[in-house]
Amino acid sequence: MDSLTVHLLPGLTTAADLAGKVVVVVDVLRATTTIIHALAAGALEVIPCLEVEDARRTASGFAPGRVVLGGERGGLPIEGFDLGNSPEEYSPRVVADKTVVLTTTNGTKALEICRTARRVLVAGFVNAAAVAEAIRDESAVDILCAGTRGRISRDDVLAAGCLAQRWLHQRGRGTQQPSPATAVAMNDSARMALDAWELLTSAQSPGPSQRQPVDPAALAAQLRQTQGGRDLSEIGLSGDIDVAARIDRFSIVGRLDSQRGSIVAADRGGPWTTRPAGR
Repeated sequence: MDSLTVHLLPGLTTAADLAGKVVVVVDVLRATTTIIHALAAGALEVIPCLEVEDARRTASGFAPGRVVLGGERGGLPIEGFDLGNSPEEYSPRVVADKTVVLTTTNGTKALEICRTARRVLVAGFVNAAAVAEAIRDESAVDILCAGTRGRISRDDVLAAGCLAQRWLHQRGRGTQQPSPATAVAMNDSARMALDAWELLTSAQSPGPSQRQPVDPAALAAQLRQTQGGRDLSEIGLSGDIDVAARIDRFSIVGRLDSQRGSIVAADRGGPWTTRPAGR
């Protein structure tokens, strides 16, 4: 039987549990959203680092003008870094044909625990359809939520639910009246995430079969009520929430190359065909 497993926090799973699996990492506010923006803007690769000094040391290994150092602590830009963690800072003018070295409070920790997985993809609302397409033929998928400061955050739960719904429908396995032959085993966290997403979208659509496009403004309003959304609003970065809610804006997927320790762009139609990354 096929399976879908959602981990609501990195601390609720282990590298051993994820070894050899297909894992989708979500940190909607904001690391994975920012990574997708950087790759869509033409960055060669994004290298996630756990600590600030690790990021500085990694960036120092590149020739001048070939690297952009970005990240946050407490949601705010880090002193001496080129950029913070706001997605639209990562524009083509700034990051095209360059390597981005990124460290964040939550997202890079989630990515680190996935190094033992067989395949790791980076997702947000901004590329949900592309990620669902990329994992369509996988029989077992794990979705890992980054959370906020070690706590479950509804923004990531909703993204996990969105991806779960998209994956099920991509495989022709919608949640309405599944037959035994098409059943998918889901853990409780996956069911809770899917329920949360379907509750949100049902208010916008006349029925499940209609599958109307999600209104980004309505989604942003929901994200503002999450822990991550409240944190951003308190430091004057609520505009990043609107950016993160632009669902299906991009058709690329970020793929973690565990050997290189970097994330590269993969086209939706060919998830293993990636741009060459250079140093």
